This record gives sequence, C-alpha cells and structure tokens, in this order.
Amino acid sequence: MDPTTRPLAADEIAEINRRHLIETPLVPADLLFVFGTREDDMLRADTAARLWREGYFRWSIVSGGVTPGSEQSECTLIKTAMVNAGVPAELVLEEHRAMNTGENVIFSLPIIDAALGLANIRNVICLGNTWTARRYPMTLHRHWPEVEKMLLTVDSFATPRALWHTDAEFRRRMLHEWDKIEPYKAKGFIAEWPEA
Repeated sequence: MDPTTRPLAADEIAEINRRHLIETPLVPADLLFVFGTREDDMLRADTAARLWREGYFRWSIVSGGVTPGSEQSECTLIKTAMVNAGVPAELVLEEHRAMNTGENVIFSLPIIDAALGLANIRNVICLGNTWTARRYPMTLHRHWPEVEKMLLTVDSFATPRALWHTDAEFRRRMLHEWDKIEPYKAKGFIAEWPEA
C-alpha cells in the first residue's frame, strides 16, 4: 500500500499542520534562499520578485540543477523569471548542480561564502514548496546552524493549506515529505528546527 494514501486520524493531521506547516514572521533578510523546483517554478520566481519589491532581501541564491525533461537548470529558469520581474541579476547568485534539498544547501554554501562571506549573512529566508515546508530550514540548519532562518512557502493548490488532506495530490505530496522527516534526522541529513 502507498503510505501517502494511508488513513489519517485527526490528531496526525493536526500534528502535521502544527509541526510541518510552520509559518515564521518575515523580517528583511540578508539572503533569500530560493530552492529549485519542477512544480510552481514561476510562482516561486514571482514570490521572490514580490519580496524584492517589498525590501525583504539584499541578496538571493537560486539553487537547482537540470531535471529530466528540461534542457535548462531550475536555477536558470527561476533566476530568469526573477530578473524579468525586476530583481537585479547581479544580486542573484546561481547554483546549477543540485538535484535535492541537501545538495541545494551543500552546493550553495561555498558559492555564498565566495561571493558574500558566510559570516556576513545574519538571516536567511527559505523559499520553497508548501509540502516540503520545514525541511528547507531543517536542511539549512544542519549545515549552517549559525544563521537565523525564516520560512515562506508557496503552492498553486486551490485547497487551503490546513485542508491539504482533502485534496488527493496535495495530500500525496505532503505525506511524502512529512514521512521523510524522522528518517532524514536519523541519518543526519537535517537538524531539528526550530530548536526546542
């Protein structure tokens, strides 16, 4: 049986909403970390551009490699859309190899360090898919614990986030990501965030 179609009790839904769908207050950050995606990439770029217009970051990095069916990296597609929407190209760092969230962070840190100096970055906004949620800052926290992390997630589902379990595809994506959390923590891929 596919674990993403398992019956869900109300208490598990509530726990996922509380622990996984974390929303943090946003304050202007030194860096916007845009995690690459094959889903809703233009929504992500539009959101990044809106954050730029509203003064929420000084620099950005877009991380994501070439995925099956595409000739361009996720980074290229998202950065191009961000620039077309008004974000200055010279303020968007690029990482073109990552094929997963861990690689997004591992491959991006040396690029950030070379361009800006990791010690000069005090706070980061993580921008990614709703269903992956806190795994973005948990991955960043594993490799860069010193920096303050904020989280903003986006999706194109008409279903409200708290009702994700009522939409078959939203539910599948959410449970697929939720079920990774504990195994990834056990393997040291991610670290608890926010810390208790």
